[in-house]
This record gives sequence, C-alpha cells and structure tokens, in this order.
Amino acid sequence: MYASNNEQLLKTARECFDKQEYKKAQVVLNEIIESDDRNVDALFLLANIFHINGEIGKAIKAFTKVLNLNPEHTDAAISLSVLYNDIGQYEDAKKVFDTANERVKGKNKGSGLMEDKHINKKFASKHYEIADLYLSYNRYDEALFEFNKVIGLDPENLEARIKIAKVYAKKGFIAKAIEELRNLKNEEPNYAPARIALGVIHYGNGNVLEAQAEWEKVLMKDPFHAEASMYMNLSKTATETRI
Repeated sequence: MYASNNEQLLKTARECFDKQEYKKAQVVLNEIIESDDRNVDALFLLANIFHINGEIGKAIKAFTKVLNLNPEHTDAAISLSVLYNDIGQYEDAKKVFDTANERVKGKNKGSGLMEDKHINKKFASKHYEIADLYLSYNRYDEALFEFNKVIGLDPENLEARIKIAKVYAKKGFIAKAIEELRNLKNEEPNYAPARIALGVIHYGNGNVLEAQAEWEKVLMKDPFHAEASMYMNLSKTATETRI
C-alpha cells in the first residue's frame, strides 16, 4: 500500500517540479521520504531542488545518499560531479565522475565512444540548466561560462550557441552576438532559430531591412513558420505606423 501511495505522490512531485513549483514538490517529496528514506527517485528529485535553490550542502548530501543507495545512478553522479566542480572541489568531482564512468564502461564494453558521447550530453544538460539559472538572474558572465561548457561537451547543442549570442547581446557586445549567429547560420543553413535570433538582434538595433531579410529566408523554406511570421508582421506594422 505504501509503495502504491508513494508512486502517486512521486508523480505529483514531478508534476510540481516540471511547473517550477519547487516548494510544493519539496513538501510532497519529504512526505515520501518520511515513509521510505531509501526512495532513490524522491531523494534525487529533492537533491535537484536543493541545487536549484542554491542549497549546495544539502544537494551534495542528497546526491551522495542517492549514490550510496544506487551506485549506478549516472544522473546523480553527474549532478554531484558538476556541483563539486562548481565549488572548486575538482578532485572530488573527478573521483565521482571517474567512478561512475568506470561502472558505465564496465556495463557497456565495446561501445566506449558512444557511451562517452552519451555521458558528455548528460553533463552538457546539467551545465545548460545552470547557465539558464544564471541568465535568469542577469549573471551574464557566469551564464556565458556555463553555455560554453555546454558547447565543449555537446557541439550539437545549437540552442546553447543561440543562448551565447543572446548573452553577448545583453552584455552590449552586439557585433560579437551577430558574429556568433552568422557563423551558426552558415554552418547550419537550415536551422531556422539562428536566422530568427539574428533578425531579432538586427531589429533591436534599428536594422529593419536586415532583420526582415533573415525572417524572409525562413519563410521561403517554411511559409507557415509561426515565429518568423510573427516577427515579420510586427516589423511591417511598426514600419507602417511610423510612416
């Protein structure tokens, strides 16, 4: 009965977490842990909430407990390693990661390169979360540092490259932001978000024709692209209003 009830509570906690209702999620998770202090899923989710709230000591303790209960919990190992790395405990970070990596390799002999790429993507995902958190508090230098870590670990993460350009723009480095997006659109000509973001930066700096040219290229390939259509219509309406 307890197991069934806890499964329902865990589902509720995840729903709250996804909605960023962290206080509500934490209350539910604490209820689960009170009846089952070895519930790995609840402890892992709670550890993530501690991390998001900046309660680093509690996060480290919770992630460590998850790994004590389940040494093969790769996500917890990566999260703990990232935490240690961010607070300068590099030896601890390396030890946690190396231990987890050896376990993964032991289970997946013969697929080392593929597994390394998978692990790197998991690390990249964590750094992306941290970067977004920094960005939401206008801590641009820290955000830029983390987004660059994402690219180093996962070069296929094109959204992170757009975020890097946006951070440069927010810091006032418009030329650098434009350069980043031009490089991206040249490398990935079919990646519409790069052209849309470039258009937004052009438009914000009064270069209406350059902005419209980028959005027009998106619409040529996809006439029903909602975001490109919206920006194009808004820019034309603003121009007509000024006239």
